[in-house]
Amino acid sequence: MQKKLYDNKQLNKLIVVNKPIFRSSNSYLNQIKRKYRNKKAGFSGTLDPFACGCLIVAFGQYSKLFKYLKKTPKTYRAVIWLGATSESLDIENIIDIKDEKRVDEKLLIEEIKNLIGTHEYYPPKFSAKKIDGKRAYDLARAGKEVKMKKSSMNISDTKFISYKHPFITFEATVSEGSYIRSLAQILLEKIDRVGTLSYLKRLNEGEFFYQNEKELNPLEYLDLKENIYTGTKEWLEDGKKISLDYLEIKEEGEYLIKFDNFFSIIQIQENEVKYLLNKVLI
Repeated sequence: MQKKLYDNKQLNKLIVVNKPIFRSSNSYLNQIKRKYRNKKAGFSGTLDPFACGCLIVAFGQYSKLFKYLKKTPKTYRAVIWLGATSESLDIENIIDIKDEKRVDEKLLIEEIKNLIGTHEYYPPKFSAKKIDGKRAYDLARAGKEVKMKKSSMNISDTKFISYKHPFITFEATVSEGSYIRSLAQILLEKIDRVGTLSYLKRLNEGEFFYQNEKELNPLEYLDLKENIYTGTKEWLEDGKKISLDYLEIKEEGEYLIKFDNFFSIIQIQENEVKYLLNKVLI
């Protein structure tokens, strides 16, 4: 029995990889699976093929933890190429390049700062958003009509990095589901210029940063309150129903229960306790 637990534990891994430019997140995940010789893996926070940077990858049981991880807000570094026009709002589909007049740097710095707040926008049709179960960029590349629904994004922080005409570099910390290509177009409208993104890198997802694929302890990244269980450990090992009487916190909600070699995620609802994930090996 112990050997089986040990073997299963070896399958569990949580890392951050650095997705390269012009690779789909799925394609790069397949490469990572081969590298670690583990077929059971998933990722969180799809990066469009044009974008690079931080991508959270989990193997084994850890691939079920994504919804519980501290992975927002996200920070991106972007470069705008003034004068370039692209159907996809990045350098994948450039259709025109013209000289564009310079921007006053003080105005630029001010308008980048003014991006902080909530914006309504239409996501790019060349994006990883799903339409009827298919990626929008796959439909767009196939020449099919793509109708995007209006979305909103919250920008909590921005940072001006540099302006070396015709390239503007800035960073933005944003909510889940934001599109920096659309944010760049909002900025370009404010400064009355034409342009497109020539570079986009995700620097972090919440508390996740790329650290040369360092193995991470999931317990340090779970966005859950710990509940103390005073019953016998064997009940959770066997997946038996546990009573509210044996929990320190009895209010409704989702909680973490930790043991020396595994943890469980439970939900308390209407005075009943149920497992959301049980016996995840550490």
